[in-house]
Amino acid sequence: MSWRRSMSWMPVLLGATQFIIIATALGQGGSVAADLPTPSMPLPLATPQSQGLSKSRLERLDAYMRASVDTTRVDARPVDARAAGHYGGAVVLIARNGRIVEWRTYGHRDVAGTKPMERDSIFRIYSMTKTLASVATLVLMEEGKLNLEDPVSRYIPEFANVQVFAGGTADAPQLRPPKRPITLRQLLTHVSGFATSSKDPADASELLRNAHLDREPDLKTFSEKLARLPLGADPGDRYSYDGTSTNVLGRVIEVAAGQPLDAFMRERVFEPLRLKDTGFTVPSEQRARVVEMTSTDAEGRLIPSPAYAGTQLGERIGSFPSPAGGLYSTAGDYARFCQMLLNGGDLDGVSILGRKTVELMMSNHLTHLDPPVTEFSESEGMGLGGYVVLDVARRGRPGSVGQFGWSGAAGTYYTIDRQEGLTAILLTQHLPQGLPRDPPKISVRFYNLVYQSLVK
Repeated sequence: MSWRRSMSWMPVLLGATQFIIIATALGQGGSVAADLPTPSMPLPLATPQSQGLSKSRLERLDAYMRASVDTTRVDARPVDARAAGHYGGAVVLIARNGRIVEWRTYGHRDVAGTKPMERDSIFRIYSMTKTLASVATLVLMEEGKLNLEDPVSRYIPEFANVQVFAGGTADAPQLRPPKRPITLRQLLTHVSGFATSSKDPADASELLRNAHLDREPDLKTFSEKLARLPLGADPGDRYSYDGTSTNVLGRVIEVAAGQPLDAFMRERVFEPLRLKDTGFTVPSEQRARVVEMTSTDAEGRLIPSPAYAGTQLGERIGSFPSPAGGLYSTAGDYARFCQMLLNGGDLDGVSILGRKTVELMMSNHLTHLDPPVTEFSESEGMGLGGYVVLDVARRGRPGSVGQFGWSGAAGTYYTIDRQEGLTAILLTQHLPQGLPRDPPKISVRFYNLVYQSLVK
C-alpha cells in the first residue's frame, strides 16, 4: 500500500440484494470521498469538504508527512535520516463529526523498507494505554465498585503503612507518615507522591530504581513491593508523570473487578467497542502486521531499535500486562475509542461510560496545585488519562480550551476536541536514544496542520 493518492471503487453491501458502488480515495492511503460505513472501516467515511475541512489545506499535512518519512530505501542498508527523511513510516487518521475524512499511510513498517505501511498496521502505543486504563477505572466507578477518593489501601492493604522519605540515605532512610493517604484520583492524575520525580530526594529515587519493580511477574507483586518503599513527597503535593501510579491503578482494577486486568479491559472496553486489534499481545497469525521499532545511531542513520533486539514482534511489552504502557493497537481501533469519548461515552449503540463521567474525565484535576498545570506545559492541566488544554494562546498553537489527549514514547499521538467534533491520530514507531541526530518530534507541526485545515 502506497502513501500516494489514488482512486478505487469500493462495493458496500447494504442489504441482502442491494449494492451501492461508492468512489473513495482510500484505496492507497488517500483521503476518503464517501459518507457510508463499510465492514472494513472503523467509522463512516466522508469527504473532507462535507465536514468542514479544506482538501487543499490537508495537502499541506500530506506534504509535511511525506517529507518527514524516509521513502527512498530499496534495500536493508541504513539510510541517513538527515538526507531523505526522519521516520520509517506513519499512519495518520483524522475524523470529524464521527466520520473519517483523512486516513493515509506513509513509508514502511519494517526497517529494511520492504513492507509498505498499511492502514491496519499494529503499533505499540505505550502511554496511550493510560487513557484506556482510565476508562476501565471509570467503568468500575459507574458500577459502584470504587470511588475516586477511595484510599488505595482499601484495595491494596499494604499501602496503609506507606511512608515518606524524610532524610538519611538509601541504606538508612528516615521515614515519616504521609500527610494524607494516596487516593485513586491521585493515581489517575500522577500526584501520588511516588519517588519518580527529579525533585524527589535522590536516595528515595534510588530505592525505587534499585527495586526493579518492572521485572515483577504481576501487578499484585509490583504493587505490594512498591508499598514498602518510601514516597518522595506527600500524596497530592506535586505532579510527577510516570507509569508507577498507573500500574498500581491496574492492580486496583483487578481487585475491584475480581479478574485480571487484561481480561477486564478486553471484556468491558475492547470487545464492546469492537477494538479487534487492541491488546497486550498480538495473536501469532497477526504479528506480520506489527510495525518494527526503529531508532537512529550516532550518525543519524535509521536502525532497528536496540531496546527490541532479540524480541519477537507482538510479544507482551514487559513482564506483566501494564496499564501504563503495555498495549498494541491500530489507528482504526484508537479512532473508535476516541469517538466513543467524543460522543459522551457511547458508540454504535454500545454505552461504555455516561456523559457526565466523560465530562469529569476531561476536566482538569490539578486545580489544587498552584499553578494547576502539568510539568510539561504551563497551559495544560491533567484529566483522567490525558492532558486538558487550559489556555490556547499560552500554548502557542491552534486548538480549543478543553481539548484532551496524550501520546506514547515511540511517537504515537492523539487528540480529542469536543468543541470541533474532531479526533486526530498520528502513529509512528520510533524510540529516540537521546543522541544529537535523533529526528525532530513532529507532533506540534502535525496538530498545527490539522487545525489549519478546518474552514467551517
